Amino acid sequence: MKYALDVHTHTIASGHAYSTLMENAKAASEKGIKVLGTTEHGITMPHSPHIWYFNNYKVLPRELFGVTMLYGTEANIIDYDGSLDMDDLTLEKLDIVIGSIHDEVYKVGNIAENTQAFINVIKSGKVDIIGHLGNPGVPVDFEEVIKCAKENDVLIEINNSSFTTSRIGSLGNCTKIASLCKEHETKLIINSDAHFCTRIGEFTEAINMLESIEFPEELIINNDPKELLLRLKKKGRIKDLEVE
Repeated sequence: MKYALDVHTHTIASGHAYSTLMENAKAASEKGIKVLGTTEHGITMPHSPHIWYFNNYKVLPRELFGVTMLYGTEANIIDYDGSLDMDDLTLEKLDIVIGSIHDEVYKVGNIAENTQAFINVIKSGKVDIIGHLGNPGVPVDFEEVIKCAKENDVLIEINNSSFTTSRIGSLGNCTKIASLCKEHETKLIINSDAHFCTRIGEFTEAINMLESIEFPEELIINNDPKELLLRLKKKGRIKDLEVE
């Protein structure tokens, strides 16, 4: 299946990625991606952008190389209360917000503590996607998080980079997560988490895993980029973008 939506990507602004915004957008266009999200790491991640960076997204074009651009963040969940490392006024201005745990800025707890962190951030209404939930370094009660995500209209991410470079050993967890999403009819999103432009729109490993459990296509939001845009509009985001 060819998907035209990739909203978890990084540029050199994140400090440990290697391509510019223009290079990512051009690569997306060449690969048939219609909607590209650039989601730089939140401000507590080492060498991440200053808060001003996120507040100045307004200078950027809504379209590059024929690709609709979404400007957001992969905000860091920093405690068991589900607090994010970005202030509310900034988060409200962004097109899309992913909430993720990175052990660089979060003290990994036990299953109950980590699960509570995810549930609290989902219930806060501040995130649109839960990022790389299958990280084997962060034990979680997947079913509780998935049920909460469905109740609060938050997407669960299947992160292709987790299978290839970033969180090796995630396959088993991600398969469990996808199986639970299938059981509970919870929508998920496939993202590349690209840190270099050639990885934009690369979903092969994620797709292979989903096909192995016969995951329903109708539960994958990448099938129709318009569905994600309408979901974001419903949440009060992308006010300037007309969705046809």
